Amino acid sequence: MQTQILVIEDDELLNSGLCYNLQKRGFTPFSAYCIKEAKSLLKQERFDLILLDVNLPDGSGFELVQETLSRSETPFIFLTARNLEEEIIRGLRFGADDYVVKPFSVKVLMEKVLTVLRRCSGPRKPEVYTVGSLSVDLENRIVKKQGIVVSLTPTEFEILEVFCRNRDQILTKDILLGKIWDRKEHYVNEHTLSLNVSRLRNKIADGEHEYIRTIYGLGYKWVGDTR
Repeated sequence: MQTQILVIEDDELLNSGLCYNLQKRGFTPFSAYCIKEAKSLLKQERFDLILLDVNLPDGSGFELVQETLSRSETPFIFLTARNLEEEIIRGLRFGADDYVVKPFSVKVLMEKVLTVLRRCSGPRKPEVYTVGSLSVDLENRIVKKQGIVVSLTPTEFEILEVFCRNRDQILTKDILLGKIWDRKEHYVNEHTLSLNVSRLRNKIADGEHEYIRTIYGLGYKWVGDTR
């Protein structure tokens, strides 16, 4: 699974530059330009690290930490234009893994990113979701039905992972297209989505469990109940 890093920075040029440099190093970056966008992404995705600007258009990075990040174990690095000792101390007391003052060297920041990721990448429990006759190892990307490995394409597995991580939600076609294809700038139509969902459904379904249910007029929902 690729390392996902969320960049929360309202300066569009700096944000895109950081994402570009992260991508060059093999990471998968996501951009947010305000707290509202960041909260939305944090609900949808799992991140390995967050780069967080202190001063944002709709609030401060400290507020986001208090409201959201304090409840997670995701490491984060504060970015700020103010070299104030009190603010740096405050950021570290909020649990920041590092504090970088602008303007900064992108190379140095990338090294700090690698250092934090190494420090926080201790042994992780395998994420295995089991329901009915299905076992989904999200970490190792292995799917078994009745103990037998099911062969899925990378796209089919990504769709399955989105369903498993959003089990209580109705996922519209727009949401699925955005999560699977659009964020990689690989734009496809609804027919391609429907075809992949149909193939996935046929591969994982058994005589007792449906798993993926079509919600007509809305999209799809993951269900673990019997037919």
